[in-house]
Amino acid sequence: MLDIKLLRTDPTAVAANLAQRGYVLDVHHLKSLEETRKKIQIRADELRSERNNHAKSVGKAKAQGQDIAPLLAGGDELGTEVTRVEAELGEVQSKLDQWLMTIPNVLHASVPAGREESSNVELRRIGEPRKFDFEPKDHVDVGEKLGGIDFAAAGKISGARFSVLSGPTARLQRALVQFMLDLHSREHGYKEVYVPFMVNADSLRGTGNLPKFEADLFALKGESGLYLIPTAEVPVTNLVRDVIVDSKDMPLKFVAHTPCFRSEAGSYGKDTRGLIRQHQFEKVELVHIVRPQDSHTALEELTSHAETVLKKLDLPYRVMALCAGDIGFGSTKTYDLEVWLPGQQKYREISSCSNFEAFQARRMQARWRNPETGKPEPLHTLNGSGVAAGRALVAILENYQQADGSVVVPDVLRPYMGGVDVIRP
Repeated sequence: MLDIKLLRTDPTAVAANLAQRGYVLDVHHLKSLEETRKKIQIRADELRSERNNHAKSVGKAKAQGQDIAPLLAGGDELGTEVTRVEAELGEVQSKLDQWLMTIPNVLHASVPAGREESSNVELRRIGEPRKFDFEPKDHVDVGEKLGGIDFAAAGKISGARFSVLSGPTARLQRALVQFMLDLHSREHGYKEVYVPFMVNADSLRGTGNLPKFEADLFALKGESGLYLIPTAEVPVTNLVRDVIVDSKDMPLKFVAHTPCFRSEAGSYGKDTRGLIRQHQFEKVELVHIVRPQDSHTALEELTSHAETVLKKLDLPYRVMALCAGDIGFGSTKTYDLEVWLPGQQKYREISSCSNFEAFQARRMQARWRNPETGKPEPLHTLNGSGVAAGRALVAILENYQQADGSVVVPDVLRPYMGGVDVIRP
């Protein structure tokens, strides 16, 4: 959620910033709501003051032995009017809050201009794509030849965009998850957490998934009001909801492995083949909770941690700065890591690392106590995949495939594979 003070003081600048995204800020609507709110607020304050003065008059009259019945009747009328005006004020404030929930975050000054993915800027490219002496297959063909991926069985059980992994292929995904958790907790200093896979609506509102992306969520039937998580970002970031974090305890860095569930609304016809875009997939998520002055340094650090995974797996990748039109709703700045897939002959996203600044914190009432002011202020939140296990599995199957259909296990994963160095058909 944007800072309402910023919107009130400089709506034109905010509108110009958001226009880079292609979002049109309705400044007239904001001014109309604000004028109505101010008018009712002034009236409410006047009535409260009048009620307080009236209460003093009643007390004075009572002390003097006067008949206070008429005064009490007037006080009741005044109280009724205060209640009515406060309800009216609450209704206008609710409309303002609901509208604020639909406005995306302002962009950092360093975000590249552009409205489409083609305007994203490549910052660096690490590793050279392997030269094959045979035509490389995509992960679907590789996995099915290994007998490790079964889309037909998943279709029978659940439907499209699901998969069944088995044997060494299933173990390879588990190895990836364990490797990434160990790497981030032991070498990068993250605290591992195990969180619920179902969350309430308040948690999703806090991270910006509601109301904007409700169509992408799986809501549970019944009266629980719970949703399956689209990413571990939601439960992990909400660990600081309604919390005031002490400055000395920051930064907080969490790592979590969870399944993720997405309806993929709006992705009809995209990546229907294989594991790239599934309704259920696994991810290792990184979350930073930091002081505002540290958040853009933290974004570079978080991104480097996700990069380390790909470097240790010896997978070619590139880092992209997302342009204004391609950046996420709540992010002020995002880097995507894209891994090379020889079966597709292209780079595909495997991690997205974002700084939300105070956008999520305002929604969650997540604050830190600034030692300079002694007052609680919104903290900054960041998150990124470290990395998506399913897409890492795809990258290994394609980059480490051999002519005979076997797949070499990357060196760093062999301790997690019981010493297995090659998965054979």
